[in-house]
Amino acid sequence: MRLAHGSISDARLPDVGVRAVFGLDARRQRYLDVEAELARAQAEVGLVPGDAAEAIAASARMELLDPGRLAAEQARTGHLMMPIISELSRVTGEPHGGWVHWGATTQNIQQTGDVLGIRAAHAIVTGLVLDVLATSADLAETHAETVMAGRTHAQQAVPITFGFKVAAWIDALLRHLERLEQLGDRLFVAMAGGATGTFAAMGPQGPRVQDVLARRLGLHSMPVPSRSIADPFAELVSVLALLSATGSAIAEEVARLAATEFGELAETLPPGDVGSSTMPQKRNSKLCMDVVTIGAQLRALVPLAMEAMIHPHEVDGARAAMMDEAVEQSLVLTGDALVRLRDVLGGLQVFPDRMRRNLELTGGAIMAEAVMMALAGVLGRQHAHDLVHHAAGVAATTGRTFTDVVAEAVARDPRVHGQLSDDRIETLLDPAAHTGHSREIARQTAARARTAVGTRTAVGARR
Repeated sequence: MRLAHGSISDARLPDVGVRAVFGLDARRQRYLDVEAELARAQAEVGLVPGDAAEAIAASARMELLDPGRLAAEQARTGHLMMPIISELSRVTGEPHGGWVHWGATTQNIQQTGDVLGIRAAHAIVTGLVLDVLATSADLAETHAETVMAGRTHAQQAVPITFGFKVAAWIDALLRHLERLEQLGDRLFVAMAGGATGTFAAMGPQGPRVQDVLARRLGLHSMPVPSRSIADPFAELVSVLALLSATGSAIAEEVARLAATEFGELAETLPPGDVGSSTMPQKRNSKLCMDVVTIGAQLRALVPLAMEAMIHPHEVDGARAAMMDEAVEQSLVLTGDALVRLRDVLGGLQVFPDRMRRNLELTGGAIMAEAVMMALAGVLGRQHAHDLVHHAAGVAATTGRTFTDVVAEAVARDPRVHGQLSDDRIETLLDPAAHTGHSREIARQTAARARTAVGTRTAVGARR
């Protein structure tokens, strides 16, 4: 994975385990687990002798297989699954080894095993989303009343609070959490339909074998076990891409507000960090740039996943390989991005004084909406807009403050003279008085995040 220049290396961050899930030996062990439970499911329905099933299950452990044989056979056959089947049969021994992989096809074992891996990675990703939500809830609550400039189209708009900004992040993350959870019924399924998905090799008991296999593995049974069905995997990649887009938006916002010209936020840098090889003063937002870089790489996998859904006939090996790559890489990249985002938000430095100073950059013009709405009750909205717009233009072109120009305009206009006292005008020009429901929204959204985290943590603890 190529990261931004000067980025934080993976060695500086904790192992989130997603890569380990997709390691070769872990993958092989999942395939052995599926072979073991397939044999037991077949024994349960009377398709395979019970003693053969238990012998197969007892032998289905990577430490019992010869890694040299596996490597040599894979090099010879160019096939990942056949060497595993051959080795499992050899270790199981005669006569029981002959029942290994009974009536199944490679993709049945691989896809079901990969689903087990996806489920494990999905749990890690979900846990990281919960971590980010918990950290974000703390930020939203702590800064529910921290006033800052709201910005639209790269310009100061009206005041908000930093807690409100974080609430917008939380709101999106909560929807991504729901999307991740909704994938389960469609994604976590076992497939055991054989060569084309018709159960022909297993006979009448085939569908029941798949049902039992699914139950034993804690999965759902695939309603139509066609090997060409790939939309649940493409959906996973798409949901992860949506999550990454929100993560990138958060990271870019933090990085922008950490720029010298803003100075409102900053990443916490570890001791000894060097921002630049030539500019010692630099405090680069390295983790944020990593999140942005990783997110772009992840979202680029969505077209690959869409292409991988298009199978000619009952299956196409190229499309299956495309999907495997898209799913694995999207999960790994999501883990990488989330662990960085968690660390950014967990150590985020917030500078309220700088936010306040930035509110003063327009000489009070950021309060134009508040003044306009106060005048609208007397002049009507459009006339009030014209008056305030003119005042803002005068302030911008003469170097006078918006506050002074507005006070003069109000005093001079007989329609509003006496309607707005000096104290009222002063209040209208106070940014803290025009943040609307920012505080309430920040606190309510923080509470929603904490509820979501608490509920899911409790459910996870019971499992």
